[in-house]
Amino acid sequence: MRNFLLACFLLVGITTVSNAQNHPGTNSPAEKAKELQKQLKLNNEQTIKIEKIYEESSRKFDKIKTDAHGDNAKMLTAIKPLRTTTIAKIKAVLTTKQTVKYEQLLKESKNTGGSGWGDGWSAPN
Repeated sequence: MRNFLLACFLLVGITTVSNAQNHPGTNSPAEKAKELQKQLKLNNEQTIKIEKIYEESSRKFDKIKTDAHGDNAKMLTAIKPLRTTTIAKIKAVLTTKQTVKYEQLLKESKNTGGSGWGDGWSAPN
């Protein structure tokens, strides 16, 4: 019985570590777009366009992260224009009513201490 329990705990531990490596804290571009679809009542065409915007921004963000070589100040400076561009591209896909709601979401995210990148691409300072 003791060996069985040990095996169960080991399996749970391995599963947890494996799952954490596959989902490193931030959502995929598709998940982010789906979340915005729910929050802003986007149609499918808008959702697809926003997913592509997130994919492009994510690739650029990864490059910035790699190029910064662990220098957070350098990285933060480099991502500021990317945030601005990403937000502008998303707003271009939205209706006026959706834009108002999106700006509200950005403001709420920033007010709750969000980092700005992984929590919905908050507005730049």
